[in-house]
Amino acid sequence: MWGIQLTSLDSNRVLYALNETKLFTPGSTTKLVTEGTAMGVLGADYRFTTRVYRTGPVSAGALKGDLVLVASGDPNLSNRLKPDGTLAFENEDHSYDADPSTRAVPGDPLQVLKDLAKNVKAAGINSVSGSVIIDASLFPEGDRELGTGVVISPIIVNDNLVDVTIGPGSAEGAEASLKVSPSTAYVRFINKVVTVAAGKRPSIRWTSDSLKTDGSRVVVATGVFPRGTQPILYSYAVAEPSRYAEVTFAEALRGAGVTARPRPYATKPNIARLKTSYVPANTVAEHQSAPLGEEVKVTLKVSQNLHASATPFLLGALKGKDSTSTGFDVAREFLTSLGLDLSGAHQGDGAGGDAHFSPSFMVSYLSAMAKRPDYPTFQRALPVLGRDGTLWDIQTESPAAGHVFAKTGTFAVDDPLNRRMLVTGKGLAGYLTTAQGERCVFAIYVNNVSVSTAPDEVKRVVGQALGEVAAAMYEGR
Repeated sequence: MWGIQLTSLDSNRVLYALNETKLFTPGSTTKLVTEGTAMGVLGADYRFTTRVYRTGPVSAGALKGDLVLVASGDPNLSNRLKPDGTLAFENEDHSYDADPSTRAVPGDPLQVLKDLAKNVKAAGINSVSGSVIIDASLFPEGDRELGTGVVISPIIVNDNLVDVTIGPGSAEGAEASLKVSPSTAYVRFINKVVTVAAGKRPSIRWTSDSLKTDGSRVVVATGVFPRGTQPILYSYAVAEPSRYAEVTFAEALRGAGVTARPRPYATKPNIARLKTSYVPANTVAEHQSAPLGEEVKVTLKVSQNLHASATPFLLGALKGKDSTSTGFDVAREFLTSLGLDLSGAHQGDGAGGDAHFSPSFMVSYLSAMAKRPDYPTFQRALPVLGRDGTLWDIQTESPAAGHVFAKTGTFAVDDPLNRRMLVTGKGLAGYLTTAQGERCVFAIYVNNVSVSTAPDEVKRVVGQALGEVAAAMYEGR
C-alpha cells in the first residue's frame, strides 16, 4: 500500500496525493518529528554539559572520597566530536553492523573520557580513595531501543557499543581475526569464529554473554568468516551502559596518571547523598558538547536509533516532566504549538519502532518546520539523495541526486513461512526544489512489500523505488 503527498511550499498547493490521510508504518522517518521537536524545544544551540565532581577534600593530590561523572544525556561521548566543534558521521553507522560498508568514525572512541581524565589530573588529583561512579539518574536506564536493541541510558559512551572487527584467519579452519574497540576490561571476547572457504557468506553471533561478579562481561563470538573477504565491523551492545562508563572512565583516569578504580559492583551508589556534592567548588572536570543542531545532523544523516530513542526521555527530564512517560507531553505541546492536527500521528518511541503517520501529517509537520528560524539547520541535517547519509547510494546517477533532502525509514520482519522478508514500512520524507525551481515538501510511504533475504535487498528493491518517486517529483514528472 502506497501513501504519498507532494505539496508546494511556494503556493501551498497539493501537487499530488495518494492515500494521504491513511496511517502508515513510517520507520525512521519518525526521527524527523523527534529531532525537530528536540531542536524546537531546546534550541539548535543547546549544549550538553557533562561534569565530574569530587565528594571529598583533596590533600597532597589524594582525593578522600569518590569521583562522580554526572550523565547529562549527551549522546556523543565518543570520537564523533571533531576539533572544529562539529560532529563526524559515516554513511553506514557502526550501530548498523555486519555490512561491508559499515564504518566507525576515525579516532579514539574514549577520547572524551580521556580528556575529562586529563582535566581531573590537571585539577591536582593523583589518586582517588573512594570509587569512580557514574550518576545516570537523569532518566531510567535499561529499556532497549526497538531497532538495533541498544540499551537506552543518560550515559552514552561510543553509542553504548563495543566495535568488534572480524576478518579471516590465516587458513581455512583457523581462528578468525578479531579486533575490539575500545579495548576495555568491561568485556572480554572469546573468539570461536572459524575461517571458511572463500565465497561463503559471513555469519557471526554472540552465542553467550555472561555477567561476572565484578560487573564485567564475557562474550563468546561464534560463526564463520570466509577467506578473501575484507574484515567487517560487528557491534556488541553493552548490557549496562553506566557500568561500561564506570570501567572505561576509571581506565582513562589510570591512563592519565590518576590511581582510581570503578565502584564495587555489588554496592549501589546513593545518588541522593552524592548530589549534595554537586556544587561549583567540587567540579574537577567538565565537557561541553557540540551544539544540538550538530547532534540532530548525526541522528538524521545516519538514522541513529539510540540517540533518537533517548530523546523523548531526555526532553521529559530536562523540562521537568515525568521522564517515565518519555517526554511525549513535551512533544505534544510543541507540535500543537505549530498548529498541527495530531490525529494523523501516533508515536510511542523516538526512533520509529512504534509509530504510525499519515503522509498528510508528515507534510504538514515539515511545512511548519520550514517556517521556523532553525529550518536551515534542520534541512542541512537531512540525508542528501545520492550523496550522503542513508541516501548515499540511492539514485546516484539521477538528475535529482544532490537536490533531494530527506529522511529514510525502514521496518521489516522475517517471513520464515515463505523464506522471505516482509517490509512492513518504508518511507522517505523531506524537501526538494524541482528542476523548474519550485520548493516542495513531500512524504512517500509504502507498506507490506515482500522481498528476498539476500543482502541489501530491502534497499535495492524498496529503497530505490522510493528514490525513483522522489526523482520523478524533482523532474516534475
